[in-house]
Amino acid sequence: MCPGSFDPVTNGHLDIVGRASRLFDEVIVGVLINQSKTGLFTVEERIAMLREVTASYDNVRVESFRGLLVDFCRAQQASVLIKGIRAVSDFDYELQMAQMNIGLAGVETLFMPTNPLYSFLSSSLVKDVAKWGGDVTPHVPDIVREALKTRLTPPPPA
Repeated sequence: MCPGSFDPVTNGHLDIVGRASRLFDEVIVGVLINQSKTGLFTVEERIAMLREVTASYDNVRVESFRGLLVDFCRAQQASVLIKGIRAVSDFDYELQMAQMNIGLAGVETLFMPTNPLYSFLSSSLVKDVAKWGGDVTPHVPDIVREALKTRLTPPPPA
């Protein structure tokens, strides 16, 4: 299981998913439905983009979930979470989550160091750059770049 909000999916996310797909028979990309946050893209849009950009992996499927991640893992019969770690600050938070998840449901967490090419990359940063007209081409798949451009480009003045 590779969980996240994926708002939007980045090349860093895809690197982790691709590497996980070589290690496991099946990888589920779990898209969190967080009703307390309004995303730039709807859950349905995120799922559609993820399905398109992971289509080349025969053993990857994309599903959405709400509530506790460990409950979703149980429902999907997934016993391992894969989490990308960019920096020590990620590890501090993710370690707490991993310890809770193993305590709640026996779900293991494997930490995968992020490819150095993507160590600074986050969905929030990509959205900020795109919002101000910066080029996010090296950081996201083409479909995401186009969706960002469409969503964040203001309409021309009337």
